[in-house]
Amino acid sequence: MTPQVGTMAPQVPRDSTTPARVRELLSVIAADSMEGRAVWSAGSDRAAKYIAAQMAAAGLVPGGDSGYFQRIAGAARTVIRVRQERRADSTGRMIRVPVVVNGDTVRDTVQVTQRLSSFRDWDSIPAARRRLAVNVIGLLPGKNEKHLADSVVLVDAHYDHIGRTGVAGGCTPRGADSICNGADDDASGTVAVLEIARILKNRPRAERTIVFAATTGEESGLVGTNWYLEHPVRPLAAMSSNLEIEMIGRPDSLAGPPGYAWLTGFERSTMGESFAAAGLHISPDRRPQQSFFTRSDNIAFARRGIPAHTLSSFNLHTDYHQATDDVAKVDFAHMAAVINAGAKAVEILANGTAPQWKPGGRP
Repeated sequence: MTPQVGTMAPQVPRDSTTPARVRELLSVIAADSMEGRAVWSAGSDRAAKYIAAQMAAAGLVPGGDSGYFQRIAGAARTVIRVRQERRADSTGRMIRVPVVVNGDTVRDTVQVTQRLSSFRDWDSIPAARRRLAVNVIGLLPGKNEKHLADSVVLVDAHYDHIGRTGVAGGCTPRGADSICNGADDDASGTVAVLEIARILKNRPRAERTIVFAATTGEESGLVGTNWYLEHPVRPLAAMSSNLEIEMIGRPDSLAGPPGYAWLTGFERSTMGESFAAAGLHISPDRRPQQSFFTRSDNIAFARRGIPAHTLSSFNLHTDYHQATDDVAKVDFAHMAAVINAGAKAVEILANGTAPQWKPGGRP
């Protein structure tokens, strides 16, 4: 069943966001009631309803095939899977390794859902195996959409996370906490998309159309992004750029003081330079060995030739993909400052010269 749009947001400042506003939104999206927002789950549907309500309150034009919802078809099946756990490797990056008990690899019978290529594929699938997920999409139409070849900017974040502990893909439990709230990853980015949309709706209309998208299933292989690529709400050929926003809930000292952020693949295109020239506190990624440029939804668009980067301030905190990634650990003043800089960055993308790949920069 397609989620329905719920309650509208209260009145807030029109020209910027505030720590209080950020806290309000994040506390809902990363609440226990969302059950970790795993793709194909009831918790994910609840989060999608709330996100759509915020887009409606901001006055965005619905961009999905069902209001703000872009429906994604899936099919469930039962498989035998090696049980895995997350451990830190020698660089501190969390990786999955098999669980071994008494010398034997532990295997579980689990139900998994596979994304289909279209709803036509549902015809041959029993109704009991059909699954539905949604991206949430709203638009700010530009003044020159019909006259610019590079007429569309996509601003997005993935609203899904990894669900509960004790399930396939879930995080490690911490005491009685069994919900992987994903406050930083990536409820923080989702809040940024919503607030940038609200802020820009109250500013002069941009030259380019801005598509605001909260995608699902990034944690499960870019489910929502790959569906969007196959079913774009505006032609991919018209996209001038993509700004992904992920994990901005805490400051990163390598980027600077609170309120500063970095851009993945800064050196690959002219996008980051345009932000720096405008005085925005957005610097190059200081951890190139982590390959962050290829680890979020932006990479799927970059591989299509679209200048696409991720804005972040992830500082390699140890709550990544853990049950301890909670709202209580978010620096709301920092996050609000990054969002306000992000709104200016999107204005640059929507009104200025379209970013270009530098020689050798396109993946």
